[in-house]
Amino acid sequence: AFASGSAATATIVNMLKSGDHVISIDDVYGGTNRYFTRVAKPANDMKFSFVDLTKPGALQAAITPRTRMVWLETPTNPTLKITDIKAVAKATKQKGLILVVDNTFCSPAIQNPLDLGADVVVHSVTKYINGHSDVVMGVVATNDAKIYEKLKFLQNSIGAVPAPFDCYMALRGLKTLEVRMQRHTHNAMIVAQFLEAHPKVAKVIYPGLKSHPQHQVARSQMRLWGGMVTFFLKGGIKESRQFLENLKVFALAESLGAVESLAEHPAIMTHAAVPPDQRKKLGISDSLVRLSVGIEDVNDLVRDLKQALAAIKPSRKSKL
Repeated sequence: AFASGSAATATIVNMLKSGDHVISIDDVYGGTNRYFTRVAKPANDMKFSFVDLTKPGALQAAITPRTRMVWLETPTNPTLKITDIKAVAKATKQKGLILVVDNTFCSPAIQNPLDLGADVVVHSVTKYINGHSDVVMGVVATNDAKIYEKLKFLQNSIGAVPAPFDCYMALRGLKTLEVRMQRHTHNAMIVAQFLEAHPKVAKVIYPGLKSHPQHQVARSQMRLWGGMVTFFLKGGIKESRQFLENLKVFALAESLGAVESLAEHPAIMTHAAVPPDQRKKLGISDSLVRLSVGIEDVNDLVRDLKQALAAIKPSRKSKL
């Protein structure tokens, strides 16, 4: 266990050497992107390539003689891309690369990357595992003895350890993880279906919807669909602000994975540190809204979304 998910990420990357190359999923958590490009790259002279690993052949094309690690999120944050973990693991093992999977959006109750061939799994315990927005913590899991010894040494050397009370609180949250994830999924599916049918919504991304481009991959490796829903409003920053400012049940906050429902605007919040040109390439536009659907009464959630959408005043220049 680590003091935070970011501390876990930094410790994993510290297994590598100066000049090593890491291939990361392009749509990676903004904090991870920031650590890779603005800390590890300048401080340790590491190289990072951000690649859409959902595309056939993209991983193989990105591998160089200095590649040592592949960093994967599935689903990704915030566009919820799903990558075939088994396929990536097969490719990394052939090349002797370490495969790290950030499993925060799923939690162990939904997806188990180690069983699918990953070497290391990282979680922000702050999110679903704890589930109550009252702990900051991270965890790393591996079934490789050599990697375990390296991480144990680095953690002890760096000192990124959690407080005892945080561990107690996380264990409390873990006891209800499975039942919470079932309710998160139930509510999120209803919310996604509501949004997909709404005239002011241009597009909805949710693994459980058949419209999701990697729906079949999700079916093969996820037991449930999870509580994260991403959608695009018809319009831009003006419409997004009107929507977010009128929510009553959903709280405007950057975190996710807790019992309460949260909404955020990645372009100006969680992914503001990602360069604008990279955000544009990833589709993180001003119309994108990310929801962390909680375990409240789903009828309350739908009513809240309905009234917030109704508060959006149409603009003559509204477009996706």
